[in-house]
Amino acid sequence: MRLIMYYTLNINGGLMSLDRPKVMGILNVTPDSFYADSRMREESQVRERVWAIVSEGGDIIDVGACSTRPGGRPVSQRKEMERLRMALSIVRRERPQAVVSVDTFRPDVARMAVEEFGVNIINDVGSGADATEDSLSLGPMMDMVSYLRVPYILTSHQPTMEQTLMFFARYVQELRDRGQKDIIIDPGFGFGKTLEQNYAVLSCLVQLQVLELPVLVGVSRKSMITGVLGCSASEALNGTTALHAVALMKGASILRAHDVREAVECCKLAGRVF
Repeated sequence: MRLIMYYTLNINGGLMSLDRPKVMGILNVTPDSFYADSRMREESQVRERVWAIVSEGGDIIDVGACSTRPGGRPVSQRKEMERLRMALSIVRRERPQAVVSVDTFRPDVARMAVEEFGVNIINDVGSGADATEDSLSLGPMMDMVSYLRVPYILTSHQPTMEQTLMFFARYVQELRDRGQKDIIIDPGFGFGKTLEQNYAVLSCLVQLQVLELPVLVGVSRKSMITGVLGCSASEALNGTTALHAVALMKGASILRAHDVREAVECCKLAGRVF
């Protein structure tokens, strides 16, 4: 049985209800994302992807311009901004009312996206990469999102659920001390974890409900699926859907997915059961 907890997000002064799970469609404008079919480099590709996410039922468009795949090297801030300006211009032209998040770990990029394009959510996948017990490496980004007053996705790179809970408890409080209202937590599947640790965290995902915050799960076509099934990312849709169902059962409020239609269908069917 799914543990049902309802949340809302302030999106430009209006409330987005999370009384049903939302699907965040991935729009990558990078040449090196781990899933080749998700790479959208041309304007026509971006436009088609925007319309696909919306027509397939996606609730949020998540735009990323700097790959955070394990082993990858981030592009310069200037290049990331250049890619984002191209993509966000198209998103706002094609779907001006869409709820848009930007996947970035750089405060200045976050500010540009919000101030120039009205981006609604900052998705900081790199947020927990360097955070330690004695480090406040998240300080600049926390200061920025608190200034921008937009919902913030805080990601853990911790290997165990115990460490993940400790990480979130500390940094959620840091954010609240800065006046941040809307916080979404992401346990960070594929970041700082072995294959076994990814599944251990997923198995006890429901424990995150103690924080009383919406949980985002991003497992779409990742190595925690391909490593078990012995398949490529392009063959990992069935495995992704299976883990999406598990995540929903354990309390996920948002699924970040490459395959929007399938994730939406999973949410609809799961809602009939739990």
